[in-house]
Amino acid sequence: MGVRVFPTRGLGLARQTGAPGRSYVLGMTSTTAPAPAARSAPDARADRRREGRSRWRSAAQVAGAVAHLAAMFVIGITVLTVLVTLLGLGIGLLPLMGLGALVLLALPYVLLAVAWFETARVDGLYGLDIPPLRPRRRAGPGVGGLLRTVWRQAADPLVWRAVTSLAVATLLGVLLLPVVSVGASGAALALAPLYAEGEEVSLGVFDVAVERAPLVGALVVLVALAAVVGLALLHGVVTRALLRASREAELVEQAQTSDHRRAGAVRAAEVERTRIERDLHDGVQPRLVSVGMTLGMARQKLDQPEPDAGAARALLDEAHTGTKAAITELRQLARGIHASVLDDRGLDAALSALAARSPVPVDLDVRVDGRCGRTAEAAVYFAVAESLTNAAKHARASRCRVVVRHRDGGVLWARVEDDGVGGARVLPGGGLDGIANRLAAAGGSSHLDSPRGGPTALEVGVPCAS
Repeated sequence: MGVRVFPTRGLGLARQTGAPGRSYVLGMTSTTAPAPAARSAPDARADRRREGRSRWRSAAQVAGAVAHLAAMFVIGITVLTVLVTLLGLGIGLLPLMGLGALVLLALPYVLLAVAWFETARVDGLYGLDIPPLRPRRRAGPGVGGLLRTVWRQAADPLVWRAVTSLAVATLLGVLLLPVVSVGASGAALALAPLYAEGEEVSLGVFDVAVERAPLVGALVVLVALAAVVGLALLHGVVTRALLRASREAELVEQAQTSDHRRAGAVRAAEVERTRIERDLHDGVQPRLVSVGMTLGMARQKLDQPEPDAGAARALLDEAHTGTKAAITELRQLARGIHASVLDDRGLDAALSALAARSPVPVDLDVRVDGRCGRTAEAAVYFAVAESLTNAAKHARASRCRVVVRHRDGGVLWARVEDDGVGGARVLPGGGLDGIANRLAAAGGSSHLDSPRGGPTALEVGVPCAS
């Protein structure tokens, strides 16, 4: 016969406490849930301190927002007036020898400065961790590249979000002035019994009896204070919505850029692996097979009943020459994987050695102050190396020119030109595709200009810190 166990709750029976958490009634046991542990006094005090600090921080942000709105009444109106004036001046001066074009070209960078000020102001007030805005990178060489850069700068959504935030803060600052004026009138009304001579006191278009003036004045002050706090809270909501969204958009863009760089690294590794396999299969492997066959033939000459030492020696010389050629190809293959001189002596020396080995004469012009990151230097080195190889193998060039510079914004820039037949195209798995993938993995970019009939020019740019 089994023993059934009943809980003691609700039975109306007296309990006798045994082990903790158990009750014993008539020989039957029942498990009861232990009571939740109470929070310790130090934890409760720490929670109260955190809540107090949070309230003070919120109150300080509201007070700071009110001060900002009061300042933006003057600063914002001045800034927006200057922007509208520059826009009108640029449009108006366009027919006058194109002077307006210079003003319009400078206007996006004035907007950038205004946006930088606004993001710094909001970040200092609310602590949104907004990174400082930076100008767009040069989109390409020449006047076309300059115009594309200015257009991208003018269309930057982060800049326009910040300018919109400044305009909203200016509008709220304009609304703040009459609210403060009404509050000051209410405070004066509350003190009317101290100075009023008649039986009524004027509040704008209304007349208030002196005996009711303190109550009405206090109500007006409270309403004005509520309106001031409401404007400050509205400022916080709008600026957070505008600039925090821009921060999220920037993080999304950074994530997309990171994905693009990772995909470029994967493609570059795949192209490099394919190139190594092709070079080994088409170059070193047949040469080593030929060396092995030549050595076998030499051994047969020596194993004959009447050894032919002269023929064997000729075969050994041929095998020795083939071995040296295989070693040279392996050295070139290893240099294509990693240039040790790049780590030891820097980009200038590595490109000088590359130009000295090139079958096409190279005019080298390298002006680089200091060292860049290893990834950046390696990407530029291999881009130049692949371009010189293409100039020798496919372009039938008689001369090449390589220019390397440090550009503004910490960019390592290089340009490779040849006077070949042109018509170069980026094909999947080709050398130019490998350049593009390697540059993408380093966060850089490339631009190819190769019309049919030549010449061919390849420009690459890589962030120096990559």
